[in-house]
Amino acid sequence: MSTVASPVLPAALAIRVFAAFASGYFMSYALRSVNAVIAPDLIAEFGLSNAQLGSLSSAYFFAFAAMQMPLGIWLDRFGSRRVDATLLLVAAAGCAVFALAHSVTLLWLGRALIGIGVSGALMASLRAFRFWYVDARQQQLAAWMLVAGTLGALVTTVPVQLALPLIGWRGVFWVAAVLLCVASAAIALQLPGEPAGAAHHDEAPWAAYRQVFGEPYFWRFGLTSLTVQSSFIAFQGLWIGPWLRKVLDMDADSAAQALFVFNLVLMLGYLALGWAMPSLVRRGWTTLRLVASGVAVMLVLELAIAVAHGTAAWLLWLPLALAATVNTLSQTHVSLSFPEKLTGRAFTAYNLVTMTGMFLAQWLFGVTVDLLSGGVEHSEQGFRSAMLAWVAIQGVALLVLVFWRVRPPRAVVA
Repeated sequence: MSTVASPVLPAALAIRVFAAFASGYFMSYALRSVNAVIAPDLIAEFGLSNAQLGSLSSAYFFAFAAMQMPLGIWLDRFGSRRVDATLLLVAAAGCAVFALAHSVTLLWLGRALIGIGVSGALMASLRAFRFWYVDARQQQLAAWMLVAGTLGALVTTVPVQLALPLIGWRGVFWVAAVLLCVASAAIALQLPGEPAGAAHHDEAPWAAYRQVFGEPYFWRFGLTSLTVQSSFIAFQGLWIGPWLRKVLDMDADSAAQALFVFNLVLMLGYLALGWAMPSLVRRGWTTLRLVASGVAVMLVLELAIAVAHGTAAWLLWLPLALAATVNTLSQTHVSLSFPEKLTGRAFTAYNLVTMTGMFLAQWLFGVTVDLLSGGVEHSEQGFRSAMLAWVAIQGVALLVLVFWRVRPPRAVVA
């Protein structure tokens, strides 16, 4: 149970804490999603195939995932403020490398450095919130963080598309480098110290991960995040752009506008979820019920997306965005089932599972498209067949979530 008292922050300071961490996650989400808009420029300049484009974009997730286990130890040992502020400077350096790159290798390296640098943006925030805000607010705060993140994704749609003729994709990454430095300074200089006792020094910090990964309840939800949540973010961050252009035959400007609407709907969905969570809990809607219902709706919509034709078919992505928002409840729900001294490691272990799925989905979806295209480059049928394969994989995870009736190790927020 709780061993560290959560202080009651004055309203102005509570807002400042949230805003500072949200600025870092805004940049993390923007950099995760930007390749969906700049993909045509990268393909034209570097001659990338679908598999190469997927591999390049997934470098972010590969590096991000690789950082999660050491990140959990650092967060529990040094605290959220110090770790996040330092890592955001690494992301700024990655943006500079990406902007200067003249080979695919350097693009990959820059993208990987970005992934390392933003790897703590959400985890540091959620860990800090556990010590600064009461338990009843945790899932609400997590939903609002996703609002900030989706604002970042919104900026990478029409605004970036409009900026490309003026500053090019390289200029976009120079702007991102500057904004990351500003976010780092805000977190390092504008936040108070964490509550006494929030930092923990374990004699065997890596061994604690065995407790986290060995918990069956972790995997009941974790398999859904590995497949469903990660695939949705892989689509949002990359493959929805090529889908709109190659499958639905939309031009670049129309696709950017559709992406803007898609991310706007997603942001409003997160905002509504954060507002509605207390009422849903009072009415008996548990996290399990919300997530299972949302995933079931997602699979039906993905089946419809896979077979729908005509430019109006892009509208099916909008309810998919709304349904996907409930998946974000899983991480906070599962992580709160572990003791406070494992907070950083519980959050990052779960994030490792999700980010591993994102890396695999962004890369393997492109590979699958190429394999199922029958030798035709960027085949519409290849995209549709790949989506059907993804629905089947996610369906298995939904069955595990619903029918594997293991319980949490201790009482958690519903």
